[in-house]
Amino acid sequence: MTGNSGEITIAIADDQAVVRMGLRALVDSEPGLRVVGEAPDGGAALELVRRLSPDVLLLDIQMPGKDGIQTLRDIAAEPGVSTRVVILTTFALDQYVFAALQAGASGFVLKDSPPDELVNAVRVVAAGEALLSPSITRRVIDRFGGHGAAPVDGVDTLTPREREMVAWVATGRSNEEIARELVISPDTVRTHVSRAMLKLHARDRAQLVVFAIRSGLALP
Repeated sequence: MTGNSGEITIAIADDQAVVRMGLRALVDSEPGLRVVGEAPDGGAALELVRRLSPDVLLLDIQMPGKDGIQTLRDIAAEPGVSTRVVILTTFALDQYVFAALQAGASGFVLKDSPPDELVNAVRVVAAGEALLSPSITRRVIDRFGGHGAAPVDGVDTLTPREREMVAWVATGRSNEEIARELVISPDTVRTHVSRAMLKLHARDRAQLVVFAIRSGLALP
């Protein structure tokens, strides 16, 4: 999803003005990307999303007042909103990651990441994919997987192969990487993943990770 001109539109929410300024300068310098608004807190970020419907929101996870997690929940509850959210954080802490995934985040970027990683995150998430590194997802699954796992609506509609694909997605691997592991074509992987997403009403791969963790799906 992109703006009418083919550009990817981005909003930035961070309580530090200097951070917003740096992010705006970085994003606006990239072809096909355009910042359409800034917000200093969660409430203002929600208003930006309602008013401008940007393709991607870069959202600080820790802000005064309404934090990033609550802002994510509010955005997810907004009818008709299609903005995808990339969490900006200085903390690679598991509890923040899992809470943000549950609330609807599509990706994570550390604030001290190289500029090209942040730009790539925007493009990947705008294209409808999730940006979840294997190292982050592995830690989250190790910490939360199997603890309080319970049946999740829709699991009984998945075929054994679709369940397997959801478990593979939860490792943070791409379709191409999964295909290499299973010695099948990326198109076959993509088909099974897409069917699983449709059955589970998952917006993106990040939601499949949450589903896998909550239901205890794991590779044998």
